[in-house]
Amino acid sequence: MRLTTSSLLPFLARAVYAWAPPAYPDYQLVWSDAFYGGPGQLPNETNWNILNTNLGVNNELQTYRRDRRNVQISGGRTMQLVPWRDETLGWTSGRVESKYVFVPQPGKKTMAEAMIRFGSYPADNKQGMWPAFWLLGDAIRHGTGWPACGELDIMEMVNGLLTGYGTIHCNVYPGGVCNEPTGRGGSVAMPSQEWNRWRIVWDRTTEDWLSETITWFMNDEQFFQVRGDQINNHEVWSTLTAKPLYFILNVAVGGTWPGYPNDKTKDGYGAMMEVAYVAQYATAEHNATEPQTKTC
Repeated sequence: MRLTTSSLLPFLARAVYAWAPPAYPDYQLVWSDAFYGGPGQLPNETNWNILNTNLGVNNELQTYRRDRRNVQISGGRTMQLVPWRDETLGWTSGRVESKYVFVPQPGKKTMAEAMIRFGSYPADNKQGMWPAFWLLGDAIRHGTGWPACGELDIMEMVNGLLTGYGTIHCNVYPGGVCNEPTGRGGSVAMPSQEWNRWRIVWDRTTEDWLSETITWFMNDEQFFQVRGDQINNHEVWSTLTAKPLYFILNVAVGGTWPGYPNDKTKDGYGAMMEVAYVAQYATAEHNATEPQTKTC
């Protein structure tokens, strides 16, 4: 019997132990983290910068902390980012940024994905919660501002509502070809807060950048795509497709988009984002088909 990742989800939601990134035909695994380690440990700091600051962006409330209470390896070998209401600091939460950077290569397809679930609180108790899995252009670490550095949001969720958003940010603020600060994006209905697989694929196999694409998927379902000719500016397109990028996982609290917590908002594990793995793949050949999960 050939099982897909989707058919295993009900079981995996109950028990995730050493959940390695899946293998995909035509794709080679280039980099990954499956969050091995003992319960309560910080994730591997060879792979991740664990923020310990208040960034002061988007009108958000949280202070990110390098604290096992906010960022930890679980007993099931996943990473949990947990927001807490702190008497001294106000809201605290977790954010990790990969030290690893990658560039989608010409002539290939490149894929980035993660398996993610959310804490069990209902939406009534998640007002102001804003978890995300996303990419920033590494140029922001070297003096280029936002949004000129390029940003690709693979998955965002606000206020516990079962909608996932995929978005690009680019060019200039305000306005520009990416309509900042809103960006260009699409959305998809989520089946539940349990495990879902979020993926972005760069297709640079064409000979003309205008026909290159970036495509968003949830559990193999495509829900958004943008082409080079829709941006129609090679320099801007390159910030999204041909420049170094790095991963970010975080749970923000409050902000312009979700609004602020209310008296029903709860902190703790019921409001967390939990991540089984993060992975980046690339094709060896230029004619790869869209990935299908390979399992035993």
